[in-house]
Amino acid sequence: MKTDRTVRSPRHAVAERPFIVIWECTRACPLACLHCRATARPERDPHELNGEEARDLMRQTARFGRPAPLFVITGGDPFQRRDLNDLIAYGTSLGLRIAVSPSGTPTLNRANLTAVREAGAVALSLSLDGSTAERHDAFRGVDGVFAWTLDGWRTARDLGLKVQINTTLTRRSLPDLADIAALVRREGAMLWSGFLLVPTGRGAQLDAPTPQEVEDALHFLHDCGAVIATKTTEGHHFRRVAVQRAIHAERGTRPELGALHAELTRRAHEVGLFDGQLRARRRPPMDVSSARGFVFVSHTGEVHPSGFLPVSAGNVKHTPLPDLYRTSELFTSLRDPGRLRGKCAHCEFSRVCGGSRSRAHAVTGDMFAADPSCAYQPGTFPHQAELRAVLAPASLRSGSSCDR
Repeated sequence: MKTDRTVRSPRHAVAERPFIVIWECTRACPLACLHCRATARPERDPHELNGEEARDLMRQTARFGRPAPLFVITGGDPFQRRDLNDLIAYGTSLGLRIAVSPSGTPTLNRANLTAVREAGAVALSLSLDGSTAERHDAFRGVDGVFAWTLDGWRTARDLGLKVQINTTLTRRSLPDLADIAALVRREGAMLWSGFLLVPTGRGAQLDAPTPQEVEDALHFLHDCGAVIATKTTEGHHFRRVAVQRAIHAERGTRPELGALHAELTRRAHEVGLFDGQLRARRRPPMDVSSARGFVFVSHTGEVHPSGFLPVSAGNVKHTPLPDLYRTSELFTSLRDPGRLRGKCAHCEFSRVCGGSRSRAHAVTGDMFAADPSCAYQPGTFPHQAELRAVLAPASLRSGSSCDR
């Protein structure tokens, strides 16, 4: 078994260039989502990057080289910026691949989505946190969001935009995961991402899943990979799960999981999630983490390892993004697996996982602490010999190595 069949690595050294750049173009948004990292508000911040500063950020991103990182314009709600389409067109002219992550509001209409596509955007990222209007709208804080999201989703697909669906994993949403997965499969999406809650912003008030519930949910997402392309956000131990499940599959064994996984599996079969044709090949998760292939630029230009890790390396108004990404002490330290503490430091999966530095920081105040959402105890995987053989090629991988 090869690691690149279970976990993919970026083609370029993650110490030199990110796989993805996310720009928070504004914090303005008419919704009041319970988990909002940005604690978004109705009005735009007068200090957010203006049009010329935004274009300069795009030029800085293009200087990472080709193929350029994926450039995601998020918010708040990007449709609150009148210059959105001009910026998409400019970034596209520089060779950037542009994706947009709008909110589910009446602005998610055919006219706006057509303009976004014609400006050059290649993909759209939408949030779905419930399988029904009642569930989703309660989470988003505004009635009608579910219907607007579905309409925008279908319109984007009709227009030829790739669509990624994001679902926040909280204790409240976990029982609904099988029904959400069935909806995603039925409507069609390029990718379904499970966002494992980081208790920051408004999300600090939500009830986070227990480590065992997280483990069950990640294994269920892996199961869903047979019929939907799946990934996680801030759930880096999904990569550990992918490796473990691949070894179990080769040996004809199964992991021991909890009650939530059993209930989700029962419900999945009840709604026919796994009926019909399976995917020809499971999508391997990408080995990208905070500062390791990933960088976030705030609405005011502050550069963070993640949007959920509010520690700044500097500002793009004063220091070019490539310099901050490659040489800042914050970013270089996060690329050093030797800085990990607690059980993450001793885990045999540390180089393929490493845990969420955002969650460690939010819960403990120490970005190098063990990820508090992980149930795995180092050394307890039963097939260690096979694991060593699988991870041997990855043992050379670090923030300063040349990833494939």
